[in-house]
Amino acid sequence: MTTQKKTTIGGQAIIEGIVMKGPKKSCTVVRKADGELISKEEPAHTPAPLWKLPVFRGAYGLFTAMKDGVQAINYSATFFEDEQADVPPSKFEAWLERKLGSAGIEKCILGLSTALGIALPVGLFMLLPSFLGGFVPENWGVLARNALEGCVRVVIFLLFMWSVSHMKDIRRTFSYHGAEHKTIFCYEAGEALTVDNVRRQPRFHPRCGTSFMFVLIIVMTIVSSIVFSLVDIVNPVLRMLAHLLLLPLVVGISYEFNRYAGRSDSLVSRVLRWPGLMIQRLTVFEPDDSMIELAITAMQAVIPADGSDNW
Repeated sequence: MTTQKKTTIGGQAIIEGIVMKGPKKSCTVVRKADGELISKEEPAHTPAPLWKLPVFRGAYGLFTAMKDGVQAINYSATFFEDEQADVPPSKFEAWLERKLGSAGIEKCILGLSTALGIALPVGLFMLLPSFLGGFVPENWGVLARNALEGCVRVVIFLLFMWSVSHMKDIRRTFSYHGAEHKTIFCYEAGEALTVDNVRRQPRFHPRCGTSFMFVLIIVMTIVSSIVFSLVDIVNPVLRMLAHLLLLPLVVGISYEFNRYAGRSDSLVSRVLRWPGLMIQRLTVFEPDDSMIELAITAMQAVIPADGSDNW
């Protein structure tokens, strides 16, 4: 579908809600169990000049997106904890309450969940295959080791996405993901943000985070193949650490690739982004009208009046 403009506005699906991020602010909208929409607006991040440069901006963007994403999920989860309110705290929870207080516990939980939210995908999709690649027999050669490692990385990613897409609660989140994409498409097409107009839009967007993660996995395989062909590292632990050091570079390259593919409608860019769009079949589902309504609310809150979101 050809759009009239490209926007830098992006979003994320959370528990019964969506976060939209514009150039000036972000807006988190959650639908409570009683149907009420709760909105929270925050100013956009202002990175230092270094983090606005090509390659560097990719590493900065991924880290902040993952950190903000985990915090947004935690925020949305607070609206659905009432059923646990009458459960008495455990002895450990009571001890933490005495030592840290409610505010301290909340900060600790938020910090831990943010760290885990960042470490899990990095460890599962990047470092685990690197570690396993170190056990490939040395006489197989560098090329075979890197190719096998890349295949393992792709298989783990696809199996993970396929398995979570069959979880009932996650499917609802993936439907909100579809509402987010459709709303951005509608805005880029220059159409009024109404439920009917949004519903007609495609659900697979070229700048989706799912596509970015898949590109990241492919670029990691290519970059590591080049680097390890120069300095072959066989030890599993050292190989994993080497990939960890390469990660910022890989993220930066992947971001620039996704940026190009998302901006351009050329034949080359369409071919390059096709695999990522196909992966979205596992993570982007059709939304209902209430989800679209919520996405429109979040989108309207972050559209700048000065057109500074034009890409």
